[in-house]
Amino acid sequence: MQETEIVVVGAGIAGLTATLCLQRAGKRVALLEGADRSGGRVRSINGGLDGTARFDTGPAWVWPRWQPHVQRWLEDLSIRPFAQFEGGEAVLDGFGPQVIRQHLPGQDGISRLSGGPSAIVEGLEDRIRPETIKFNAQVLAIDTVDDGLCVQMRGGDQIHCAKVVLATPLRIIAEQIRINAIEPELRNLMQRTPTWMAQQAKAVILYQAPFWRERGLSGRVASRTGPLVEIHDHSPEDAKSGALFGFVGWPHEDRRRDPGALRTAIGEQLVRCFGSEAAHPQDVILQDWATESLICSKIDLDEPPEHPDIGPELLRRGYLSDRLWFVASETASISPGLIEGALVAGETTAMRLLESCQTDNCLPAPSSVG
Repeated sequence: MQETEIVVVGAGIAGLTATLCLQRAGKRVALLEGADRSGGRVRSINGGLDGTARFDTGPAWVWPRWQPHVQRWLEDLSIRPFAQFEGGEAVLDGFGPQVIRQHLPGQDGISRLSGGPSAIVEGLEDRIRPETIKFNAQVLAIDTVDDGLCVQMRGGDQIHCAKVVLATPLRIIAEQIRINAIEPELRNLMQRTPTWMAQQAKAVILYQAPFWRERGLSGRVASRTGPLVEIHDHSPEDAKSGALFGFVGWPHEDRRRDPGALRTAIGEQLVRCFGSEAAHPQDVILQDWATESLICSKIDLDEPPEHPDIGPELLRRGYLSDRLWFVASETASISPGLIEGALVAGETTAMRLLESCQTDNCLPAPSSVG
């Protein structure tokens, strides 16, 4: 059986942030990720004319002007934001017999990131000791033992530790990880907390150039007809190639039943909204998060999409005598479900865990997290 001080489960932004803060405080941490990559709901692909531009199939935006925690971490990780392109008119699709061009209010401070949100993932990962992260290490159970916790993984591997930080969606924990001695009230709360964007699908459409800009269009579409209910300009900052992204409005059952029909319908909508030039994209990438078994739970699939509210303090306290902590973005007291929420949850939980270490004998006293 392997041993360490702290096990973090889940290598999304929240888990990576918690791991970095704990390592900066001098703790020995093992970060277990069930998938074969880090990032969780953050995933970028390379494309464009030279293959180096980044396009986001998960979250794309931050608001540094209004999110001081994001701004601080961007500075720490040397990541530069740039404004989301919103110049020109939007297209209203399905609001009348023909599409309508109309200016729509922008979102003050809405920004993209140089390198995409994956730059946050990579920046955090680069600062974590390489031997810390283990991929394809899905956790199945957490058992209490006399002197700590025992983390059991698929395949039979076990790790003995003093404390565990669970940085995976709460509903996934409730469905897939057996935790003995967990309180029923907490389990019910976990099952009631929706995983933001878990059942969403996103389309990224690549073009040789952002031709809509020359026509006075922002690339923004609001649609009652679909299949993309929203479309936004997603071109690189230098505009050397073009890209749009859209949120798919079809239910996950329909997407799974006929993905070819979905692609055809997307193509027809793009031509309807942007003209004949839209008929010849370089590529159309579909990311269906509802098919990701470590992100989208059965409950998420059975219920309508819902943004998580700020949950009760029960989600942010320690359990099993402060040995077990939860750190998914949905547990955050600020911006739950968003990138800011993930950063806040990871940092705040690490600080609380370190404070708890000062009152027990399981770990050495921590140094500063900063």
